[in-house]
Amino acid sequence: MDLNDIRAKIDVLDTELIRLLNERADLVHGVGEIKRAGNLEIYAPEREESVLSVLVAKSGAQGGRLPPESVRAIYREIMSASLALEKDLAIAFFGPEATWTHQAARGKFGASVRYLAQPSIGDVFDAVARGRADYGVVPIENSTEGAVNHTLDVFIESDLRICAQVALKIEHHLMAKIPREAVRRVFSHPQVFGQCREWLRINLPHVDLVEVSSTSRAGEMAAEAADAGALAGRMVSEKYGLPILDAGIQDLPNNTTRFLVIGPRDCPPTGHDRTSLMFGVPDRAGALFAALEPLQGAGISMSKIESRPSKRKPWEYVFFVDVEGHRQDENLVRAMRALEDRCSFLKVLGSYPNAPSAV
Repeated sequence: MDLNDIRAKIDVLDTELIRLLNERADLVHGVGEIKRAGNLEIYAPEREESVLSVLVAKSGAQGGRLPPESVRAIYREIMSASLALEKDLAIAFFGPEATWTHQAARGKFGASVRYLAQPSIGDVFDAVARGRADYGVVPIENSTEGAVNHTLDVFIESDLRICAQVALKIEHHLMAKIPREAVRRVFSHPQVFGQCREWLRINLPHVDLVEVSSTSRAGEMAAEAADAGALAGRMVSEKYGLPILDAGIQDLPNNTTRFLVIGPRDCPPTGHDRTSLMFGVPDRAGALFAALEPLQGAGISMSKIESRPSKRKPWEYVFFVDVEGHRQDENLVRAMRALEDRCSFLKVLGSYPNAPSAV
């Protein structure tokens, strides 16, 4: 076939794809009506990940040329359009626009839903709790810098649940509208400076590092300054028209941040789940060991533990734990009953699919 023949066949396939997508949209509309009538959750993270995994497997079995990440990206947008058809879905995120949290939210929910940038992590929780947003996206931990303490602190008072998680590979870039040798100041978020500490020491030892509230704000300030650059992601470069001078300058190549999707409810069991717990223990020797013993006795793997001041009494702490399994699993139900007997309080923050959606 010559080029015109190939293009003609592509046109035929595109016409059929559009017909099938519209047929799918009609079915999605019906799903939305059933969910609204039954007061069911529009977003179903447990089904989303299952569908994506099956589609990737089907593409591989057919010997398709599309790599798994491309299949996921295409269907992420199809699912995003479907969610928008079912409801005018609003997603709050820790903003402003073009931050890593915005990118994680877009990677999770696609381009067809409505996004609401919030000035703080607490405001994300508040927007969801008051019904101004259906779900929220907040950072919880970075593979280099550790836990995001503000998110942990807000969970202490919030009744919202974790219903999904997102893993985003973080690549920081030095960007500026001037040559690198002319840069005298660099703007960025404190955590970004921490993740690029060694590169900055070697390559920009005499430059002033100016901490700002977000990488998006860093890009905005660098775009307005005559002597400054910013450390941020590619979305910031595109938004503020800042050329990338050095790409991928983070100290660790596998730098990843985990984000949580929060909502009014967690999700049903998938067979491969994680549960996040928060608890307090009495102020006595061995209290934490005694609290964790039921998890060990039930053979439940613990993947994370963090402590934070309770802010209620001096030197009183609460602990955040991630364990394998769903809150409805029999062994975890028994372990949590025993855990509750040994703790001053116990709160389940949510059960959700264990494998973070990589975006």
